[in-house]
Amino acid sequence: MTSTAYSRPSKLPGGGGERRPRLMRGLTAKIEPKKLGVGLIAGCCLALLTYVSLAKLFAIYSPVFASTANTSALLQNSPPVSSKPTVPETEAIPPQEMPAAGARNGDLPAEAAGSEEPGLPDAATRKEIVAAGDEEPGLPGALTRKDDDTEKAAAAAEPKPSPKESSGKKQSNGGASGASKMTCDENDVDEGFPYARPTVCEVSGDIRISPKQKTVYLVDGAVAEKRIRPYARKDDFLLPGVVEVTVKSAPSSADTAPQCTKHYRVPAVVFSVAGYTDNFFHDMTDAMIPLFLTASHLKGEVQLLITNYKPWWVQKYTPLLRKLSNYDVINFDADAGVHCFPSGFLGMYRDRDLILSPHPTRNPRNLTMVDFNRFVRGALALPRDRPAVLGEEPGMRPRMLIISRASTRRLTNLDDVARDAMELGFNVTVAEAGADVPAFAAMVNAVDVLLAVHGAGLTNQIFLPTSAVVVQIVPWGKMDWMATNFYGKPAQDMKLRYVEYYIGEEETSLKDKYPREHLVFKDPDALHKQGWQALAETIMKQDVSVNLTRFRPFLLQALDKLQE
Repeated sequence: MTSTAYSRPSKLPGGGGERRPRLMRGLTAKIEPKKLGVGLIAGCCLALLTYVSLAKLFAIYSPVFASTANTSALLQNSPPVSSKPTVPETEAIPPQEMPAAGARNGDLPAEAAGSEEPGLPDAATRKEIVAAGDEEPGLPGALTRKDDDTEKAAAAAEPKPSPKESSGKKQSNGGASGASKMTCDENDVDEGFPYARPTVCEVSGDIRISPKQKTVYLVDGAVAEKRIRPYARKDDFLLPGVVEVTVKSAPSSADTAPQCTKHYRVPAVVFSVAGYTDNFFHDMTDAMIPLFLTASHLKGEVQLLITNYKPWWVQKYTPLLRKLSNYDVINFDADAGVHCFPSGFLGMYRDRDLILSPHPTRNPRNLTMVDFNRFVRGALALPRDRPAVLGEEPGMRPRMLIISRASTRRLTNLDDVARDAMELGFNVTVAEAGADVPAFAAMVNAVDVLLAVHGAGLTNQIFLPTSAVVVQIVPWGKMDWMATNFYGKPAQDMKLRYVEYYIGEEETSLKDKYPREHLVFKDPDALHKQGWQALAETIMKQDVSVNLTRFRPFLLQALDKLQE
């Protein structure tokens, strides 16, 4: 038996004499039709009021309902919803520093390079700079829009700050706010090492560099005038040939500070490639390693300005320079502009030759020569980071490169040495280092053992894979200190295995030039005390011919080290 209390009627209530359920009959009896209509209207009003309140709250907190100017700014990076651009072609973007003058912009003229803001759509263009110094770089300015009546009314209702108001303290010509500062590391003493360190200064604030005037201006700074020769080796013989750069303070209110022609967001490094930089050893110790130590932490966001500019030098080391800086270098000797930076380095930090050690000021990030090797391999796309291991592959022969020399300190029986090495199981290549750095670096990186007489050619060990072997033939004449500090200890710091062979009296060509009573044989230390010139004219001009019987065990040492 079914209940009629909860059954759905087949017809609407009140039709055809159908009997209504008791529950419905009681409910309709109590509610009058007129009152029911009023209740429905009141319910609709309440729902509408709730919707409006929620919409208002949403408009307050949602960026979609922000002001007209803010909406325009948001839409600058959004795709157009119709064929007509959402952002007017004449709309300006917030004024910021122009990109670095040296940025790789193809063949664009100086005005075009840096005139557009990277990463923004073509529809958004920079506000034209009427006069140098009108804008504060990197700070938001007023957004301008087309002159339609609605937008004018919105702008009047919501005033926007001017560039000066939004920049805080005013700095003439777009410099950074606050007084400029300079700190210098002038501790040129290195106990246990004979070479003095150069002065290096770090500057920050409103920094204006005028290559034409050879001057760095610190706007609103309070520093005494200083003269710096930014070469990374303090050598009294060389320094007169290094371009001198003057650092001085200049008040922003006076005409002493030149007007900026280019602005940068990145720091600057001013350095010289004068001195001994024709020599590969000095190219690394006096330029590339100090530059790596000074600027590698900036991850390419740094502008390099080179004094004593040598086009061939820049071309030779372009892959390394591009790895350190995302921008083309500036020729400090020929540039006529005024380059403005937020910070910079005058000169470069350096450690000992081919050596990097932890230091609180020179090397606060504890960079090592292994880091430099990794940097070089990355810049030159060198594939090998470890040498061959004997026995790893059946029939594999380790590869040896013997670096030959064309003038002094030649290995006169090089062919005999190469033949002996091949008899011991090496695949041997003989080559002289040339001007094509990437090509020779690839040759060095492909071998497991590098062999050379003491000289700049051993600097090529920086291209070897980690754990490869370096064999240095040390000439006659108490050369142990130079051999160890210039190439032996650096090899160990690069995590290379190191073997050294000392030439005897009978193996040097000096025996045919000087009697055995000469200082060359009796007291070589006395020649060292006379300085580099005395060494260059005597000991450094020898050739060597190794005793093959005596030298053979050292080749076997190199083989053994490949199995360690």
